[in-house]
Amino acid sequence: MRPSRSRIGVVVLFGAMTLTLTALAFPALLGLEKPDGNQDRVVASTKYGPLTEADRDFVVKVRAAGLWEYPLGEMAMRRGTTKEMRTAGEHLVVGHAGLDAMCREIAPELGITLPNLASPQQQGFVATVDAKSGREFDSSAVNIMRVTHGQIFPAIAKIRATTKNTLVRQLADLANDTVLDHITVLEKTGLVEYDQVTFQQTGPAKLPKEKVTPPPPQPGERVLVLRPRPDLNVNTSAPAPTQSPAAP
Repeated sequence: MRPSRSRIGVVVLFGAMTLTLTALAFPALLGLEKPDGNQDRVVASTKYGPLTEADRDFVVKVRAAGLWEYPLGEMAMRRGTTKEMRTAGEHLVVGHAGLDAMCREIAPELGITLPNLASPQQQGFVATVDAKSGREFDSSAVNIMRVTHGQIFPAIAKIRATTKNTLVRQLADLANDTVLDHITVLEKTGLVEYDQVTFQQTGPAKLPKEKVTPPPPQPGERVLVLRPRPDLNVNTSAPAPTQSPAAP
């Protein structure tokens, strides 16, 4: 028996509504970490090895990530409704403070100008989460950050495998450990919507470059420092794995 046109119409309408709700729940995430640097194009010769376009863009992206995830981590520490959520916030703050310190240390050596503001898209992520409260705040923060960390993770591996610059290699090592730690603590909240996250991580880029590019600093502007938090006593370089369900 062939389905009626009215039934087909209902199915199409339901599918369209689902896609609309998905877009509202995860605003403009597609294309967040689309690699646009060329690893074959050398932009500077340094005593640490050649610096490629992709190397330079990686340092800038690591810095920009901290400019929105650090304040979001502080929000999670204050407003998270569970211990696991507040712990995730602590790891975000400590991890990005460490990455930021390395970015600020190596940037002058490599002639890289660091941004003081996150990209417009990243600022939008913070605004989206800040507008939520309670469990909605937790869920929104966790899933947005799980998508962004999942997107940058393979990009870190690619840079680590291909860069010829020793300073960029060291940053990639630290970023790999830190991002893995962040993914781990975000998953321990129990709020990650894996099907949704996978879809967003692998979707095609949708945003223009100016939305995903952090603005350059103004002439003479001081470099913003993300404050270290040794008082939190958090280790982000050796993430503790989630216990296997098969473990006794």
